[in-house]
Amino acid sequence: MSKHTPWDKEAAARVQSAAARNPGCPSDRDGLDREAQSQADRNEDQDQDDAA
Repeated sequence: MSKHTPWDKEAAARVQSAAARNPGCPSDRDGLDREAQSQADRNEDQDQDDAA
């Protein structure tokens, strides 16, 4: 079993880039690029709240 790592902006950008290069890829079809960005935004917001 692999370790769960929360999405960050860099990982989301890599997924979005791959989906843009290959529009028919599974990441593009299932909306993973949009979900990754959404999760990265939430994680960043949470990290900022934790630091405050």
